[in-house]
Amino acid sequence: MPFPLTLEQKQTAFWLAVWAAFLFLLVTLGPVLTPFLAAAIFAYALNPGVDRLDRIRFGRRVSMPRPLSVTIVVMLFFAAITTLVLIVVPVLQKEIPLLQAQIPAFLAKANDLLAPKLRDLGLNVRLDSAGIKQMASEQLSASGDAIWAAALNSARVGGTAVLGWLATLTLIPVVLFYLLLDWHAMLARIAACVPRRYIGATLGMAREVDTLLAQYLRGQLLVMLVLAIYYSAALGIAGFDVALPVGIITGLLVFIPYLGFGLGLVLALISAVLQFSDWSGVIAVAIIYGCGQVLEGFFLTPRLVGERIGLNPLAVIFALLAFGQLFGFVGVLLALPASAVLMVAFKHLRRHYLSSSFYNA
Repeated sequence: MPFPLTLEQKQTAFWLAVWAAFLFLLVTLGPVLTPFLAAAIFAYALNPGVDRLDRIRFGRRVSMPRPLSVTIVVMLFFAAITTLVLIVVPVLQKEIPLLQAQIPAFLAKANDLLAPKLRDLGLNVRLDSAGIKQMASEQLSASGDAIWAAALNSARVGGTAVLGWLATLTLIPVVLFYLLLDWHAMLARIAACVPRRYIGATLGMAREVDTLLAQYLRGQLLVMLVLAIYYSAALGIAGFDVALPVGIITGLLVFIPYLGFGLGLVLALISAVLQFSDWSGVIAVAIIYGCGQVLEGFFLTPRLVGERIGLNPLAVIFALLAFGQLFGFVGVLLALPASAVLMVAFKHLRRHYLSSSFYNA
């Protein structure tokens, strides 16, 4: 005969079910929560700046209003993003037309190099501009209806995705402003929801997580600065005309794994092909970016980021792979800070386990 549940056990089961339902709702509404999650991450990073402006006093009693502090910080943040975009766009505007002008020459060289070898294998293919145009026209005439259907479907899906991204980008500044405006009151309301018996331990864990994440942000900013200086200087020494913008782009976007390195590498390779008549530019790019990747992956990130949050290099590599496998690109982006949070939780769980009667009996 089962033992009857006490009132406290019934209440515990009820609230656990409520929290499980709430978490399930959050997972279900994942796409809708994207701008709110992004704004919350930005708000956490920008709130110290707002608090510092709040402490500025005009006279003895008058301090800067928080709405004004939030407005200044948000405007500076998006001004920095706009500046980064303005650095990238001129480089693309300069290099893309030059690349388009060089495409026929590239195709002619590829045809001279590869066409004889393909003919030896029984493939009569022309890789120059005329041959590619002919193959494209044959494919279009052979399967025109299927291609048009696929193109229309892709345009419809792509248009929906673009509208979704535009809505997200429009919502992020609005949500960010109101989160920063109400940041401390919101944290107080969250703390008020924690059961009183756990409030001390919860606040202690929250302070530890806050300290670790602050160290992570400082370490990541230092990595970005060092890599921006390295790539700019190395490309400048190699004689690249676009050394400064490409180096800045590569360094500042390194906080997004693979994107900053990949975009900088592509821009540098395009510049090498357009600026140098031989392979010296491409070889220089391969050496510079290969050394930069080694510098970042084996020294800067493990030392300046991993050690600041208490993760050794193997744990950093495992965190990137594991979170990337579980959550895709967003998981890779948040792997290290999320690992810091899990590390704090694991440390408290381990301490509780070592002091339990189950372990000591």
